[in-house]
Amino acid sequence: MNITELSKVMKECGVVGAGGAGFPSYAKLNEKADTIILNCAECEPLLKLHRQVMAEYAKEILDAMHEVALAVGAKDIIVAIKPNYKQAIAAIEEVLPDYSDVNARIGLLPPVYPSGDEVITIYEVTGRVVPAGKLPIEVGCIVYNVETMLNIYYAIKENRPVTHKYCTITGAVKNPVTLKLPLGMTVKEVIALAGGATIDEYEIVAGGPMTGRLCAETDVVTKTSNAYIVLPPSQFVVQKKKANTQVAVNRAMSACCHCGMCTALCSRHMLGYPIDPTKFMNALSAGATGNIEPYVNTFFCSACGLCEMYSCFQNLNAQTLISVFKGGMRKGGVAMPQVEMGPVDPIRSQKLVSHARLTARLGLTQYNKPAPLVDVEVKPKTIKIMLSQHIGAPAQAVVSRGDKLTAGQVVGAAAADKLGVNIHTPFAGVVQDVNDKFVKVTI
Repeated sequence: MNITELSKVMKECGVVGAGGAGFPSYAKLNEKADTIILNCAECEPLLKLHRQVMAEYAKEILDAMHEVALAVGAKDIIVAIKPNYKQAIAAIEEVLPDYSDVNARIGLLPPVYPSGDEVITIYEVTGRVVPAGKLPIEVGCIVYNVETMLNIYYAIKENRPVTHKYCTITGAVKNPVTLKLPLGMTVKEVIALAGGATIDEYEIVAGGPMTGRLCAETDVVTKTSNAYIVLPPSQFVVQKKKANTQVAVNRAMSACCHCGMCTALCSRHMLGYPIDPTKFMNALSAGATGNIEPYVNTFFCSACGLCEMYSCFQNLNAQTLISVFKGGMRKGGVAMPQVEMGPVDPIRSQKLVSHARLTARLGLTQYNKPAPLVDVEVKPKTIKIMLSQHIGAPAQAVVSRGDKLTAGQVVGAAAADKLGVNIHTPFAGVVQDVNDKFVKVTI
């Protein structure tokens, strides 16, 4: 399969990054790549699904990596994974000899956060530093995560569209578990599958505790859903995600001691990126505008959250404020600056934040329990399939109210000339409602 054929299959089958922002996977394909990297870091506390899926489907995932490598002409395949994911590593080692026509190997990652940031992943397994503001292809790399690669396998081998999403349901629930969920299922229904909450009042974090967001029970599963974490309203992670921007600014003005810890432990800064949370907080709290570098350099923040969730002794909200400021600059049409990279921090290895220590600092150790991957059919009575589940242009509904659908049918089509992918229904059913935001289907 050549690169054009592979791109077409991936777009039509709706394959996007299965986590993060959901970048359409076909758009990463590039003949400049010499290395395909599988990101199995899964560095956020409590998340389990990538290592579990890797252990279960190593052959399928490596087959897909091999197909991608052949399509773009890459000679190296690297599975980036932490050494403590022993079951997944054993499964990979069993099938690696099948790909002798390329250089296929395991690249061990340190058990730290945020080793899953693709810029960090690339550096750890290749020694290459992606230039600030550039994409991995600038250093000859394409990075996909585990579930994305499994979806590519199904698209190539079976022409099967993406209709389900693996998710870990954990936190204050009776039976933490990892399940394959249909797109469009409500969060309330998802939590019930884990036996329900063990506390009367709770908040729900969609995604990891560091980069996830608070969500409602009426929200639905999408192609980028990775986890749903049930936590008490008073829990540290929840309180951080409820931070009021103006209050955060006032607290920065009154309490920031300019100790520099937020910058010292900044994962991108240690690789030579110009992002400097300390300088940003100093400028913001002083109202200084003579030097705009601390502000515009926030473009290079990865939003990992270490600065405010771990590093700051004053419990300030650097990442929240940086994200608000970045959003304002984008809205105002400010362009990302062209910058020169600094050197990699010579004592970087001594400053990395261990996964175990981060989990404890976040107050999540009590919830760090097994969440086994269970293969059960999940079929709600109604699903609400969102038409925007990825970066780029939303899909356009191609069905009408009352239409009878078959499983896997396209309900939202990507525009031919825009970045986007098709959206499909997981089940046969009848269209109950449709608009420019979603398609609601009764099963």
